Amino acid sequence: MRRKIILGALVCNLCCSAALLSPAYAENDSQFVLKTSGTESTGEFTVTLQGTDIQDLYAYEAKINFDASKLDVVKATTRIEGFSISPIVKNNEVTFAHTKVGNVSGEKGNLDIGTITFKAKKVGTSHLTWTSLKIVDHNLKNQSITLDKSSDFTKIFSDLVGHWAKTDVMLMVDKSIVEGMDDDRFVPDMNVTRAQFATLISKALDLKSDAVQMPFSDVAVGSWYENTVKKVYAAGLINGISDSEFAPEKNITREEMAAMLIRAKSHGTGMSIEYMPVSSSTPFNDEHEISDWAKKVVQLAVDSGLMNGRTAEGFAPQEQATRAEAVVVLKRLLAGFDLK
Repeated sequence: MRRKIILGALVCNLCCSAALLSPAYAENDSQFVLKTSGTESTGEFTVTLQGTDIQDLYAYEAKINFDASKLDVVKATTRIEGFSISPIVKNNEVTFAHTKVGNVSGEKGNLDIGTITFKAKKVGTSHLTWTSLKIVDHNLKNQSITLDKSSDFTKIFSDLVGHWAKTDVMLMVDKSIVEGMDDDRFVPDMNVTRAQFATLISKALDLKSDAVQMPFSDVAVGSWYENTVKKVYAAGLINGISDSEFAPEKNITREEMAAMLIRAKSHGTGMSIEYMPVSSSTPFNDEHEISDWAKKVVQLAVDSGLMNGRTAEGFAPQEQATRAEAVVVLKRLLAGFDLK
């Protein structure tokens, strides 16, 4: 009971006596760092509050700002002997308090003050800032430190670990241009339909609605892709597989993707495809497999660095594009517009 009373008094003292706190920590040599367990993972991560050259730390209260819509606080721990108050989360801020007990000295030297474990709710990058540290020394003297120690953490899709497209996919996720198949999987090697790629281009270029009459009878009224196809068609970025068919559910081929990319580049730069210079030939041994209508756009996509071959020798124009490939080429397109 006596220990609980001491703990309650100290925590109350820390939380309620802000008016008495000095504006800065008295020991100027002390330094504080926010250390993250890693820059990315598929779920949980920890942040450790570290101090160097600490002179006398008997009790403390630490505050960290974070986005509660992206992260949950799992737990908070410390190696310092004593008692802790469970972390309190309010208004995108977590508060963690701890105290030693009895007539003992405060902590000195270099130490881990405390560790807080977070769990990411959704894929993407989260930002944390250690904003303040209030301390009590063994003489129960209050002191205050204002901090601005920040760190970023990224939750990645479980099936992107070690994948060649991970960095570009996560960049586009943070731009809200692409989403996963669910909260944990991106499915990077799944094929992309023509409607899906049109949707990605529409988001990447932030195309606006246009009351255009489409000629495609297979783009059903009320379908999830109707408005997207209208936007992309109105911008001149797509053609149908015939005068009246768009084939929205058909998997897009790499040469078709090249065509949409180059039209998007033309739309963004204002330069007509007709005036875009091309090199003499593609460096691929399957050049003969490229459809006649697609030869120039494939060449332009390769020359501009928007697309590479599937291998060093082959472009694979008739093979179906994957979700990873679609995201990577759009990231390159936006980089060319200096929209990073």
